[in-house]
Amino acid sequence: MKPGNIITMLMAVSIVVLIVIKGNCMGKNQHVVRRKNGWGVLGENNSRASSIFETQRQAIERAREIAINQQSEVIIHGKDGKIRERNSYGNDPYPPEG
Repeated sequence: MKPGNIITMLMAVSIVVLIVIKGNCMGKNQHVVRRKNGWGVLGENNSRASSIFETQRQAIERAREIAINQQSEVIIHGKDGKIRERNSYGNDPYPPEG
């Protein structure tokens, strides 16, 4: 194989590797949950809220900022703790599958 062909092949492989790595580097999903003193924003699998707000709307806005930055999802829980909505800010396939 000629040196030019090897370099071209290595560059193509490097691009594919970078695409795969970028696609798998999503940050933590952010949960908006009810707390004693308001509404909290929790990173997925965290036990402590990173922020507490008076209103759910404020918590949703902060969670959205974090999710956009980390290319992750916002999961909004109602007062009863059940998931009522989720929004993705990651690398979703377009058009959506299914």
